[in-house]
Amino acid sequence: MSGNLATILTTLAGADRADRLFRVLVLPEALLAEQSADVSRALIAQALNMLLLEDLLQRVPMAAAYVQDCVHDGTRMMHDHGAVRTVATEGMGALPVGEAAITRLLGPLGYVRNGLYPLEKLKMTGRSYTQAEYPEEIAQFFVSELHPERFSADFQAAVLRVTASSTDPLTPHARVLLSELQHNHRLSMAKTLELLPTLLHCFGRQHAEPTMADYETLLAESAEMAWIATEGNAFNHATDRVADVDALAAKQKALGRPMKDVVEKSQSTRVQQTAFLAARVTRSFHDAAGNTVQREVPGSFIEFITRLHMPDTPKLDLSFDSANAQGIFKMTAKA
Repeated sequence: MSGNLATILTTLAGADRADRLFRVLVLPEALLAEQSADVSRALIAQALNMLLLEDLLQRVPMAAAYVQDCVHDGTRMMHDHGAVRTVATEGMGALPVGEAAITRLLGPLGYVRNGLYPLEKLKMTGRSYTQAEYPEEIAQFFVSELHPERFSADFQAAVLRVTASSTDPLTPHARVLLSELQHNHRLSMAKTLELLPTLLHCFGRQHAEPTMADYETLLAESAEMAWIATEGNAFNHATDRVADVDALAAKQKALGRPMKDVVEKSQSTRVQQTAFLAARVTRSFHDAAGNTVQREVPGSFIEFITRLHMPDTPKLDLSFDSANAQGIFKMTAKA
């Protein structure tokens, strides 16, 4: 491996993990060849997505098993999108409200909004963002916001208690670097290596451990908000874009892997999705006496998507579908 992308991944993820990512992912040739003194925003976006995927592989054993199968079989993943959940409410400590916690990072990386998706059954709103220079090749972000005001008063109070302790991982220095990247579309390698760990830190839980009582209150009305209470803004899922999602689902079910029962298909039928059930993870809570207790809860997962071309054009349909998305969100409820 050589070039700027290899330098970044090897430095931040280590040689072994970087090698696995390079062997298993489809990567834009132009970005692989980039070796200039400065690093383009597109390459920084690609590196961030790869590091977020690597983080998910450490947290989701089934995703790691799937990737190991790909490495063994000599096949490659096309990372289509990653999903992040946020809460649209004031009073979240130092953290910006809702999707702004994430979108403030995406703009300087060249991401632009590509779609708005009401998720009415979940009382949420989703928005998708594509990278301007490589919309089909660099993974999109699907960023959702939960709207607490659409739930009960007890639920809203629990949301505020859980999120009020949120800190902001984006340091003043990182803000300066993002501003430079926004203006110049490039950063030096040294500044890129300074910025990326801070950006990665933004994809995590920024608030303190919740109480068990608050978690139960949230879970009673929204599995999605309960998930945010334990996982925060972590990558909810990463997605492999495959040629035939029905065949993929059949193969994974034959291997005994915990798959979604059906493949979700958009109204146009051009976007078809399924997923593994979410991993089970152990998280800490505080009980009524202030003691630390542990509980197994849903974590993250990996999704699979097939995208067909738009009518009369070679461009892929990069949209999402509200019904599909709500079906995929339930992977963390059913886990």
